[in-house]
Amino acid sequence: MAILEISNLCIEFPTRRGVLSAVEHLSLSIEAGEILGIVGESGAGKSLTGNAIVGLLEPPGHVTGGVILLNGQDITHLSDAEMRKVRGAQIGVIFQDPLTSLDPLYTIGQQLVQTIQTHMDLSRADAKRRAIDLLVEVGIPAPERRFDAYPHEFSGGMRQRVVIALALCCDPCLIIADEPTTALDVSVQAQIIALLKRLAREKGVATMLVTHDMGVIAEAADRVAVIYSGRLAEIGEVRSVIDTPKHPYTKGLMDSIPQIGQNLELLPNIPGAMPRLDSRPDGCAFNPRCEKAKAVCREKMSGLFTAGEKKQMAACWVYAGGDEYA
Repeated sequence: MAILEISNLCIEFPTRRGVLSAVEHLSLSIEAGEILGIVGESGAGKSLTGNAIVGLLEPPGHVTGGVILLNGQDITHLSDAEMRKVRGAQIGVIFQDPLTSLDPLYTIGQQLVQTIQTHMDLSRADAKRRAIDLLVEVGIPAPERRFDAYPHEFSGGMRQRVVIALALCCDPCLIIADEPTTALDVSVQAQIIALLKRLAREKGVATMLVTHDMGVIAEAADRVAVIYSGRLAEIGEVRSVIDTPKHPYTKGLMDSIPQIGQNLELLPNIPGAMPRLDSRPDGCAFNPRCEKAKAVCREKMSGLFTAGEKKQMAACWVYAGGDEYA
């Protein structure tokens, strides 16, 4: 059974000008020990999906449809009090900027111990031992000494390691990592990616890795889900999606990445821009930017169709079969 199962998730924002649909009928799952990459442009709905899972959607945004299952338990509409018991204990969260996750007024040790004691029945001494063990696990040097340090005394990479330690405090079965490497330099990014991969393999933690960086996806993820304008465009094993992208949007993303040895004056780019939520076109949201769009693409939204040998699927009418879409 999958650790996380999302079925037909819909997220909406009521406004004065009407209801804006930010995420539409999104379905995906993550197995134990698997890293699923979620990639797409800014505003595609990646972070909103992660926030919906952990119950941190900013009002007036709310889930209007679909089901979120964690180990078979429906957590879609838990109260704030019920969600706090799940968040931290069963779900660990790693945010983009570690300074927003760490309280500057408390030492690293105080924050770790407080989180541990909130969700686990441990004495302060036992919680401190566990906190130090976690600092060792995420690669913090001299953990006994750094236990009493404040967040500002750590580098960006070390702070992110502390945030990962916080996410792991209570042995969660799922981690939501929202742009965990964006603010870090390349060498530190590689260390954080290696750490997340090791934790997934050794602890069997299911991980949702939200990012806009296909390089991070290629290095860290087992599978990748490409989201466009709040809808799932393509999903499959990471190497299959990167090497043989099926959806025109995914292909455009991959073509725009420079390759070693290329001699181009200009990189290929996808014309136009992702539509605003209040001006999403009929049919496939990508159709105004797609060179191969047909009449059906402008009329009806496509479901997911098998588009490769390794369970690769794409929301494109090209793969529906039959002469009508050939």
